[in-house]
Amino acid sequence: MTKIQLDQPSAPRPVGVPPGVSSPGQSRAGTVITDRQGAPVVDDDNSITVGNRGPMVLGNFQFLEKLAHFDRERIPERVVHARGFVAHGTFTAYGTIGDEPAAAYTRAEVFAKKGLETPVTVRLSTVVGGKESAETLRDVRGFSVKFRTQAGNWDLVGNNIPVFFIRDAQKFPDLIHAFKPDPVTFQQSFDRIFDFLSLHPESNHTITWLFSPRGLPADWFQMEGFGVNTYRLVDAQGATSLVKFHWKSQQGIECLTTKQAAVIQGKDLRHASRAAYSALEAGAFPRWELAIQIMSDDEHPELDFDPLDDTKTWPEDAFPLRPVGMMTLDRNVTNFHLENEQLAFGTGNLVDGIALSDDKVLQGRTFSYGDTQRYRIGANYQTLPANLPAAGVPVATGQVDGAMAAFPDSGDADPHINYSPSSHGGLSVGAAAGPPATLPVKQGFVVHEAIDRTDDYRQAGERYRGLPKRDRDDLILNLVTVLGEAQADVQQRCIDMFSRCDVDYGRRVADGLKATAG
Repeated sequence: MTKIQLDQPSAPRPVGVPPGVSSPGQSRAGTVITDRQGAPVVDDDNSITVGNRGPMVLGNFQFLEKLAHFDRERIPERVVHARGFVAHGTFTAYGTIGDEPAAAYTRAEVFAKKGLETPVTVRLSTVVGGKESAETLRDVRGFSVKFRTQAGNWDLVGNNIPVFFIRDAQKFPDLIHAFKPDPVTFQQSFDRIFDFLSLHPESNHTITWLFSPRGLPADWFQMEGFGVNTYRLVDAQGATSLVKFHWKSQQGIECLTTKQAAVIQGKDLRHASRAAYSALEAGAFPRWELAIQIMSDDEHPELDFDPLDDTKTWPEDAFPLRPVGMMTLDRNVTNFHLENEQLAFGTGNLVDGIALSDDKVLQGRTFSYGDTQRYRIGANYQTLPANLPAAGVPVATGQVDGAMAAFPDSGDADPHINYSPSSHGGLSVGAAAGPPATLPVKQGFVVHEAIDRTDDYRQAGERYRGLPKRDRDDLILNLVTVLGEAQADVQQRCIDMFSRCDVDYGRRVADGLKATAG
C-alpha cells in the first residue's frame, strides 16, 4: 500500500460552521446551556427530587426533555450503505464533452459553461456492513455525488465498480438478504452468498471485479467511481443519447490485499474515514475527473449485449471516455448527524438535460431510494439542510404537513392555496427549457421476461484475462478462501460458472478448493 499523494493548495478553504456556532479552535467559554425553547438551564447536574434522596417529580422538565431526546438520537440505520464518509467540494465544468461543445449532447446547465462551478456533496460508503462495521471488509463501495446546480439538485448515485450483480431491481432484496447475516444465526455466510450468486450467472462480472484487488480499496480517495446504470442526455431539441458516467481518480488507484486489510482491521475499524478527514483538514484536496461514454439512443443490434444491462460495461474502444469536468473535495462536514446521517440521495433527483433510461435496475432504484428515505428520515427529509438545493434556488412544491414540517412549501405563492391549478394566486407550472425528450418506447405485450441479449460470461472472462497476473492470483486466492465455507453443490455451481467465463478461471478455483480440502 502506498501513501496518499494529493494536491496541496497554498490556501486551504476553511471548514464551514453553521450560523451562531464558534469556529473550530475558538473558545466557547461562557456559552449558557438552554432548553430547545432558548430558556437558560440553571442546573444540568441534578434532577428535581423530593429531598436530595427522594423520588423524581413529574415536573422535572429538563430531565424529561433531555432524556426523551436522547432516547431518539438515532434514526433508523440505512439498510445498505450504512457506513459512509461525507465531504463537500466543487465540480468545475469544462464546457465540452470531449472535443465537442457540451450543448451538442445536453442542455444540462451543469456541463454547459466552461469554468462553471457547482457545489457538491459526496458520500463514499461500504454497502453490506452496519454503521459501525470495519472499513477493511471486501465490499462494493458506494460513490454518490449530490450536485447543487442552479436548476436544482442532481444526484449521481453509483459505486466504485462499473457493473452490478443483477439486471432487474426485483431481485435486489434477495441479493441483499443473501449478503446480510443469516436470520437465525446472525452470521454472514459465504454459502448463502454464493448459493444466490451461482444461481444468477449474470453476477459473474461483478464477482470478478469484487474479489480482485478492486474489492478492497486502500482508502476513500484512491478509488474510481461509476454511475453503473445507463442514463440519457437530452439536447436543446429534445433528442436523446444514452450515457454512462465515470469518475477517474487523480490520486490513482490503490488497493489492499486481504492480509493487509486484516492487519489494519486489528488496529482501526475506520482507517479510511480517519485518513480522509485528516487529509482534508491538512488541505490535501482529492480530485476526480468526470468522463462519460455516449451511445445513440436505440437498441444497438450490432452489439452482443444490451446497453441497458448494468451487468455489462461498454467497450471503451467503441465508446471512448470523454472528459466533462473536474470535482475537488475541500471541506469536511461540521456535524456527522446533520450532514451524513440525514443526507439523502435518489436516482430520481435529476435536472433538465439528464433523464432516466429504461435500465430495469435504474427504474427500480428510482422508486426505492425516495421510499427508503421517507421511512428512515421522514416525509419531509428533502427540507433538511443536508438535502436542500443551492442558496437562491427556489423550492415550491405545494406539498404540506407531515412529521417535522418546518415551513409552508409554497415559495412566493399565496400560502392559502396548496393546490394546483388555481386562479387565486397559487403555484403554476414553469416554462420548459426546451422540447420534451423524444424517448423511444418499444411496443409489445406486458410480460415477465428478461432482456434478449444476456451473455453472462464473455465480459467476465475478458475481465479475468485482462487482469495482471498478481491480480488474477489475488482473485483466485480470495474466491477459494470464501468458497471454502460453501457447501459442495454451491462450490460446483461456481466452478462451472467461472469455467464458462474462462477455462483457466474455473480450473484454478477448482484446484484451489481441492488443495484446501486436503
